[in-house]
Amino acid sequence: MTGPTRRQQSCVWCGREVADAGVGRRRRYCKQSCRQRAYEQRSAVKGTTIAADSTILTAAEAEAAMDRMFEVRCAAEDVATAAGEGADPAELAELCATLVRLARDAERLR
Repeated sequence: MTGPTRRQQSCVWCGREVADAGVGRRRRYCKQSCRQRAYEQRSAVKGTTIAADSTILTAAEAEAAMDRMFEVRCAAEDVATAAGEGADPAELAELCATLVRLARDAERLR
């Protein structure tokens, strides 16, 4: 009998997948540089009115996040259009795979 499986974890800094260590505490960061950037941000907001758990994005990062969300919406509309037009299952499966990939990319804030 195997133990319960752990849900896939995302890096709290960049949103990429975090490798499961198997035992012990779950890792929060995918790599040391993400851990360092998170520390730098926490240090930067310390003593300000900005909440410690806030995510601060540069204008370019915010624009990139919006672009990724737009891609997700377009892909979802493509799936809806194809389904409405009676697309074959293979085409729908391909469109859905694209939608899932774009949604995973959109989860990243940076």
